Amino acid sequence: MFIVDSLLIGGLRFVFDKIAAAVDTEMNDDYALREQLLAAQMRVELGEMSQEEFDGLEADILARLREIRSRRQGAAATTFSPEDYTITGIDATFEGDEHDAG
Repeated sequence: MFIVDSLLIGGLRFVFDKIAAAVDTEMNDDYALREQLLAAQMRVELGEMSQEEFDGLEADILARLREIRSRRQGAAATTFSPEDYTITGIDATFEGDEHDAG
């Protein structure tokens, strides 16, 4: 009886671990959220959704995307102060017609 119980518990644990991994993947998947936002934009363009409905959905999706980004980067990495960085140089290139000044 003990063997059957341990097999049953081991099997349930395996299933719950797989469910937890799937939930974690879904929570950190920004691709699905971007697809939802794109689909909502298309619905607005087709007249299937009002701009107000889209604005609410967009705010929700963008907030969820920020949460995902902050989980990936860590809360400390998303905020910078002037002490956190130094500008060491700037490169600028201009391509176009050359005009003589003289």
